[in-house]
Amino acid sequence: MNPLATRELGRTGVNLTQLGFGGAHLGEFYALVDEADARATVETAYGFGIRYFDTAPWYGNTLSEHRLGHVLRRKPRTTFALSTKIGRVYSRPGDPTSFRSEFWLGGLPFELRFDYGYDGVMRSYEDSLMRLGLNTVDLLVIHDLDFLYHQTEEAVAARFAELEGGGWRALQELKRTGHVKGIGAGINEGPMMGRFLDRFEIDFFLVAMPYTLLDQGPLDDAFPRCQERGVGIVIGSPLASGILATGPVAGAKYNYADASPEILEKTRRIQAVCERHGVPLPAAALQFPLGHPSVAAIIPGAVTPFQVEQNFSAMGTEIPAELWSELKSEHLLHPEAPVPD
Repeated sequence: MNPLATRELGRTGVNLTQLGFGGAHLGEFYALVDEADARATVETAYGFGIRYFDTAPWYGNTLSEHRLGHVLRRKPRTTFALSTKIGRVYSRPGDPTSFRSEFWLGGLPFELRFDYGYDGVMRSYEDSLMRLGLNTVDLLVIHDLDFLYHQTEEAVAARFAELEGGGWRALQELKRTGHVKGIGAGINEGPMMGRFLDRFEIDFFLVAMPYTLLDQGPLDDAFPRCQERGVGIVIGSPLASGILATGPVAGAKYNYADASPEILEKTRRIQAVCERHGVPLPAAALQFPLGHPSVAAIIPGAVTPFQVEQNFSAMGTEIPAELWSELKSEHLLHPEAPVPD
């Protein structure tokens, strides 16, 4: 599979390289990242021809946007597509001397508040431009409006009401005036896709976990609706937080936590099928989502140039059709899952 082939994202008119670059780990999630390494990693991705980059204010409490922008603002703006996200606004913490991030291992010392209202969306958008050092982004994503971050139905409903009461109007204005070309929603939980489809004329979804080699739940509900409406898909975590890169080793991560025994066992069985066909597990994991006609790109993360090279090489690995057939016959893959040609 050619990692640099391009696909249009839904009906946005934005063409993405099939292999993109996810900027979450530049925010220092699992490990601290040296500034020189961060810069070299993004430069390597661009040098290989990757032309879609994704980031968010949340990643490292704005650190990822700074790092990605430091490289991309020196490139011709017409040569790459860029997405960032709204839903969080950052400011100086009340006590800068004692501030500690509760999520990121490193990151920057700024405090967040969730805000899906009109003013919050506009402020988040403008702040992102300044952090990136760019005066345009192509795509804006509604970030983490789900139970993972808001926990209760009451809280989720309140945030949807906030979005419907003003934030969506801000996003529509930005699109109508040409500031952005597409409006998306980030998805950590598959059922949330239907909730967005019921309420908004969304252009695309950035699906972080629910569609990987380990899970194809959206094929039964949301993905058919996306196809009917021309809604595009970007797969944000094709390696499932790491386990599909490392394999089922001790400490392997799945869905941002240590993998359960059930996930470890399923990964072992998938890996065994891959090995019988001479295919590395990461190659199957990266290529699989692109078999779906609505999926325009995958955006695995990287924090070293070598990881970028690994992802690029894995995309070029030839995968026999028999591998996908065996995964289905072993009930390790959804029977109706579209697979790469």
